[in-house]
Amino acid sequence: MRKSLLAIAAVMLVAGLSAQASAQDRTGNNLRYKWQDGQGLTHFSDSLTSEAMKYGYDLVNDHGLVVHHVPRELTPEERAAANKLAAEQAARERAAQALADADAQMLSAYPDEDSYKISLQQAVDTIDQQIHTTKINLRSQEKALTDLLARAADLQAAKEPVPGFVTKDIASQRTVVTQQRDTLKRQQALRAQTVQDQVQQLAHYRKVKAAEDRSSP
Repeated sequence: MRKSLLAIAAVMLVAGLSAQASAQDRTGNNLRYKWQDGQGLTHFSDSLTSEAMKYGYDLVNDHGLVVHHVPRELTPEERAAANKLAAEQAARERAAQALADADAQMLSAYPDEDSYKISLQQAVDTIDQQIHTTKINLRSQEKALTDLLARAADLQAAKEPVPGFVTKDIASQRTVVTQQRDTLKRQQALRAQTVQDQVQQLAHYRKVKAAEDRSSP
């Protein structure tokens, strides 16, 4: 009786193991590593090898189907190049996001073209005010220089020596006049560049505004 029970248990154990193996075959849970070496030869292994990592490998199931692919290891040069590309892509994405945020802020601040044009004109008006102030200062400094030169000329005409402090004042005043003239040139160049830039800014505003209008329900 005991032997019969043992025999039955053995049969049931074998049947259970067979059923488990059959189920595993059907699901393909037994994975292997597959790769090609430098000569193009295909290799299989039950464990991950350094050669597989070197060339890249596939995880395949019992049916030969690839369930996952792992690329080969990058060389230090390739890794550096990949990192550089990734950094450049990230920078482009940040720039694009910053532009999108700036556009959204622009539309929020200036909901129509007229209000945007007013803001552009205000920037030009500010520069014009600076130019006007510089011109007034320049005329004043030029007059001071003219007076000093006239004084020196009168002394020379009277056959009198020109005092050293007058010569020094003339040199100093010429420097002031030169600086004021340079400032005026920079401000005038800034105004011209600002007006030129505003043409593009207005075109960009119109493009962004049109896109917003199209997307609005």
